[in-house]
Amino acid sequence: MEFSGTWRIHCVMGSRSCDCLIAVPMGNQGSILGVEVDLPTKSYVTQLIGEQESKGIGKIARPEDGGFLKPHIFTLTIPQIDGGTNISIKLRWSQKLSYNAGRFSLTVPFCFPEYVTPAIKKISKKEKIELNVNSSVANGILCKAASHPLKEIRRHEGKFSFLYEAEIFKWSNTDFRFSYSVSSGNIFGGILLQSLYDYDQRDMFCIYLFPGSEKNRKVFKKEVVFVVDISESMQGRPLESTKSAISAALSKLSPEDSFNIIAFSNEAFQFSTSMELASKDAIERASAWISTKYTVGGSTNLFIPLEKAADMLSNTRDSIPMIFLVTDGSVKDERNICHWMQKRLTNQGVLSPSIHTFGIGSFCNHYFLRMLAMIGRGEYDAAFDLDSIEVQMNKLFSKGLSTVLTNITIDAFDDREEIEVYSSRIPDLSLESPLTIYGRYQGSFPDNLKVTGILGDLSSFTMDLKIQRAKDIPLDSVLARRQIDLLTAQAWFSENKRFEEEVAKLSIQTCNISEYTRMTLLEKNKMLKTLKHFGAWKKKGDPHIVVESELPEMILLQRLSVGFGDLIATAENIRPGSQEPELPEVAKIFIKTTSNYFGGICNRCCCMGCIRCCSKMNNQCATTLTQLCTALACIGCLHCCSQSCCPNQDD
Repeated sequence: MEFSGTWRIHCVMGSRSCDCLIAVPMGNQGSILGVEVDLPTKSYVTQLIGEQESKGIGKIARPEDGGFLKPHIFTLTIPQIDGGTNISIKLRWSQKLSYNAGRFSLTVPFCFPEYVTPAIKKISKKEKIELNVNSSVANGILCKAASHPLKEIRRHEGKFSFLYEAEIFKWSNTDFRFSYSVSSGNIFGGILLQSLYDYDQRDMFCIYLFPGSEKNRKVFKKEVVFVVDISESMQGRPLESTKSAISAALSKLSPEDSFNIIAFSNEAFQFSTSMELASKDAIERASAWISTKYTVGGSTNLFIPLEKAADMLSNTRDSIPMIFLVTDGSVKDERNICHWMQKRLTNQGVLSPSIHTFGIGSFCNHYFLRMLAMIGRGEYDAAFDLDSIEVQMNKLFSKGLSTVLTNITIDAFDDREEIEVYSSRIPDLSLESPLTIYGRYQGSFPDNLKVTGILGDLSSFTMDLKIQRAKDIPLDSVLARRQIDLLTAQAWFSENKRFEEEVAKLSIQTCNISEYTRMTLLEKNKMLKTLKHFGAWKKKGDPHIVVESELPEMILLQRLSVGFGDLIATAENIRPGSQEPELPEVAKIFIKTTSNYFGGICNRCCCMGCIRCCSKMNNQCATTLTQLCTALACIGCLHCCSQSCCPNQDD
């Protein structure tokens, strides 16, 4: 997403100055890409540099000068701006398009406080919203819901355009919302190719599979083991949210499914000595058992409960085994656990369990959890905010429990050295989410690719994949965040410097934060010079121009990445979020209002304390151009909102 806007600092006298806080509410799993600020006398721009290069920077920013107020809110402080100054801001960030019940959804905020849009006479104005949908290789798009009365104006080769225009007397205060689904009842997919000219010197491919919209499609009979951390650090909301999510997941099991629960800290506690059929009585007993579990002190031992869970699922027949792991801490033997699980699953063959992992807070090693899920053909998710634990965990459980295609293979991957797949094992396909497999290739890509797997009724599935060039879809940008996370997990697991260097290059190229790069703020002073210094004269107008100084000052921001866990905090059973400093009142307002996407934050904040980072409408019209890539919608949303406020709010 890209946004640009201009404000006038109108609530500070011209003889005084104030710090301005720029806050970017990025939504769930958003990633900041860049900030540019332009003032009459200075300019600021963020830039990513390598870890080694950052060690030579002398000026270090304070934590309050830039960083994450909360996981979904990036902030940057611009110091001492004079009252009456016009401040221009350009922001870029990436954000996943939400997917629920077979629908992709987009929300763009249009709810602004009165002082943002200038007070003018009640004259007729034109409000305009244009929406472009690029369905790529999908058969069609079905518009399910829209907040504004959209009219279809174009349809050509999988691309659709919608338009809303209205004569109004007052700017809209209704957020723009649009949701759509892909019109196919059966599983379908395809391949997108993109030619690249970057450091890697290889082209990119993306294979996508959609579960289709057939509601009666059979899901697998399941054998499920929940492995839950009950160490003392889980006390309070983390454990209570986990209990609620597990109880909800148990209620979704069919009577022919079986399950068990293992709670662990320094030792393991089992609900049952063997797998239990998911009868009403068993589920009630399990819910009662987990509700009575309280946090236990001592160290965290993860290997023992995982071994018990794997042993319970070693004799699975005619069903798919799966493990759900929930933890908030790190352990010393994480690489050994990955190696052990990798070997065990390889020996177990086709009926090896899928492993889904969920991390709570910042003290657990999220790259270990991501790697373990990758080894186990499962999904990884996390909650860095206590308020989002139950919601995110419910999504992960629902995704795993609604598997419709497993043991997925792509025939060309096994014997072609020139194709690199970024995921070591292909995850299962769920009714709750599309599946993407991507990587790089050298030379020509195979003309024909076939995907195979096993369906919920245990029958075989085979489908030919159609290959298309990715027109108007920048695969490298859309896939960058996920690619960096997967490569970082592989770099951690293998302790391979080549992976670390590749992540750093990709991070700098795509402007995505990583563990091996640091974000800096470049501050440039501007100077006023006459045109005669440049051998030019003006007959009319101001003979001066503003030029930037040659040597900008580089300021190193605090580390923005999540890190590789905290063994000390885990050993001391420090609870997630307990060490966060007390936030000022304005920050609490930001958090409260942006938890529901972009909220109505500016209705309660004076711009003396903050500048809201949302699209704002100008005096003529508000135009939103949005690219929705259907084939890639499960990964990211590409859309550009570029609007500006009236430079003088008092006019």
